[in-house]
Amino acid sequence: MLKQRVITAIVLLAILLPAMFYKTPVPFCAVALVLIAASGWEWGRLNSCSSTVSLLLGMAVAALCGVAWYAGFLDRSLSLLWTLTGGAWVSLGGLLLHAGVAGWPRIPKALRLAGGTAVLWLAWLAVAQARVMGIEFLLSVLLLVWVADIAAYAAGRAFGGRFTRGKLAPTISPGKSWEGVWGGVTGVVMLSISWALLDRSGHAVFSGSLYARLWAQHGVLVMLVGVIFLATMSVVGDLVESLVKRSAGVKDSSGLLPGHGGVLDRVDALLPALPLAMMLANFQTL
Repeated sequence: MLKQRVITAIVLLAILLPAMFYKTPVPFCAVALVLIAASGWEWGRLNSCSSTVSLLLGMAVAALCGVAWYAGFLDRSLSLLWTLTGGAWVSLGGLLLHAGVAGWPRIPKALRLAGGTAVLWLAWLAVAQARVMGIEFLLSVLLLVWVADIAAYAAGRAFGGRFTRGKLAPTISPGKSWEGVWGGVTGVVMLSISWALLDRSGHAVFSGSLYARLWAQHGVLVMLVGVIFLATMSVVGDLVESLVKRSAGVKDSSGLLPGHGGVLDRVDALLPALPLAMMLANFQTL
């Protein structure tokens, strides 16, 4: 299993890194489109669709992304869209987690499929816009989610259950603890402060990040509230996908990434974090 994970990770990095650092955003946006289309196929499978319907769903997600790209959405200010998306994630994400695993099948299947398609389209649009804004900005958002996940895992392993009673969401993801959440929050706070200070001291490689933008435009307090909010919502994304998988009775969204599960298993935390990062980045234009 470890060998498979390492090989898959190397292959993914060999594709993603050159695409991300290419002189134009086109290769990265194209790779992201393929991955999000694969997520659409996985979403169909998780919601008991046939192979044909799942494939069509993946193609529909890809088509929506392609239309948005062709229409020039990547270069437009979409402040209202990101604000509405952020509000939907906060409200509906909370409702889904409150309803729990048993509540998911009660939602009409057509609504589940349409909602998942919208979420995936918005995530692609957000990550594509982030790359257009700059590599530094995109990396600052991606690293925030990754650091939150790694720090949460480390804190959960080291301190899980020692300071708080009960798990974070025992019926959805029994392995997650409140100590892990606080560890993740601590990790992103340290990341954002360090990155923003390096930017303010004149290190060009750290310029253009989400952290620097929030600090410069709204102050350090708003930046800290913003990154804590994003870290929290990344947990919501993770839990929502876990809820759907538990309802479907599967461990992974698919086997597309040997040793890692499916694409959704790797991007679940990014699904809310990317649009919400764009919402925060565009906050001054509302």
